[in-house]
Amino acid sequence: MARKKKELPLLEGVKITGVAAEGKAIAKLKMSPSDESEMVVFIPYGAPGDIADVKIDRRKRRFAEGHIVNLIEPSACRTEPRCGHFGTCGGCKWQHLPYSVQLECKQKQVEDALTRIAKVEIPAILPIKGSEEIWCYRNKMEYTFSDKKWRSWEDIRSGREFDDSGNALGFHIPGAFDKVLHIESCHLQDKAGDDIRNFIFGYAERKGYSFYNLRENHGFLRTMMLRIASTGQSMVVVSFGEDDKDKIHDVMSALSEKFPAITSLLYVVNTKLNDTIGDLEVVAFKGNDYIEEEMEGLRFRINAKSFYQTNSRQAHELYSIARSMAGLDVMQLEDSRPVVYDLYTGTGTIANFVARNARKVVGIEYVPEAIEDAKLNSRVNGIENTIFYSGDMKDILTDSFILRHGHPDVMIIDPPRAGMHPDVVETILRAEPRLIVYVSCNPATQARDIEILDAKYRVEAVQPVDMFPHTHHVENVVKLSLK
Repeated sequence: MARKKKELPLLEGVKITGVAAEGKAIAKLKMSPSDESEMVVFIPYGAPGDIADVKIDRRKRRFAEGHIVNLIEPSACRTEPRCGHFGTCGGCKWQHLPYSVQLECKQKQVEDALTRIAKVEIPAILPIKGSEEIWCYRNKMEYTFSDKKWRSWEDIRSGREFDDSGNALGFHIPGAFDKVLHIESCHLQDKAGDDIRNFIFGYAERKGYSFYNLRENHGFLRTMMLRIASTGQSMVVVSFGEDDKDKIHDVMSALSEKFPAITSLLYVVNTKLNDTIGDLEVVAFKGNDYIEEEMEGLRFRINAKSFYQTNSRQAHELYSIARSMAGLDVMQLEDSRPVVYDLYTGTGTIANFVARNARKVVGIEYVPEAIEDAKLNSRVNGIENTIFYSGDMKDILTDSFILRHGHPDVMIIDPPRAGMHPDVVETILRAEPRLIVYVSCNPATQARDIEILDAKYRVEAVQPVDMFPHTHHVENVVKLSLK
């Protein structure tokens, strides 16, 4: 017979003392009178200074996780969340913290990563660059259609009757692939996004079109992506789970008629078992198959599959900092211009942004479609000193590759959250560029790589940048020079 699971305790009067790297609040306390030492407890949606009763949900040897069941004394630094979905949606876990406090937490997150993980000598970290806009800053949002509307715990506990077959268009509940929270408003994108999303939801319901069943993988309406660029151009991509041309034409025509200002109205037929569209044909129903972002007079074309930083204004801030740290923000004599390698170049935004003051920019990226976008963006802007290659970084960036394309004076590195492969770091160490600018969306893996680079490089400057207000995510730019 299975052993009965031990009931985890309810801890009363817990004082929350800080915020952890992944966004949860933390408290340090003894779990029982018999404990000899304190344990760290991670608590979502807490604020430093809160005093609360906390129910423990999971306990490990070194830490525990719990949730607030009764907020006895709210922290003085708490603020009222703007969004009615706060605490359920999971997208903006820090809306209850004033923006100034959010920035303090992100600054500390970068400092902790570099001191605890990298364990290298660092200069004073520059004050974090906050986002000028903290609402409606996202240029891209993705939504999911579902034929089973997820109910909040408050709804379920209320005792009211609900129809489980209700449709939803919104966000996945964190950690649950088949649970979608229906939303009518989101404060992260321009209101035009709400108008489009609410229209297609209401139109599909009136017409009786089926929403996708995420467990059984069937249904007509599947996902939708909205992009609203800083140029005012907009893109809507609707993914259909059935290849019914008449119904597809009806939905797209309704969108076109209701929102004639949409500059790129696209659709995809996706009958696969996953939502990715990278390997599918994107059909332009109306307008161009791309929209454009603008940065210092440069135009960057973005299609349905392209990556672009989702906070356009802060992307300019981030790339300007990287360019300045690389010494590429001032014009130099042609003979003294550096050879630049842009690793993990994506669609070549950084490469094209810094090209005017470089002798040559070599961009490398894993995704072939992204490299085609990078080449296109160079042609659109009349940039002739860039060259791009696609493939796995550890396979492309080799000693022979560097011999063919020239020794890099400067390397700009912007890897995914996992950081760099050890082989890539070793190649960089052998190449010995005089300057490395490391842009990262994950200070922990950045710190890990910097610890290895410390064999030949010293940290000269550290600049955190906030791209995503109300979340725990933070970008960080580090300048390293050859010892």
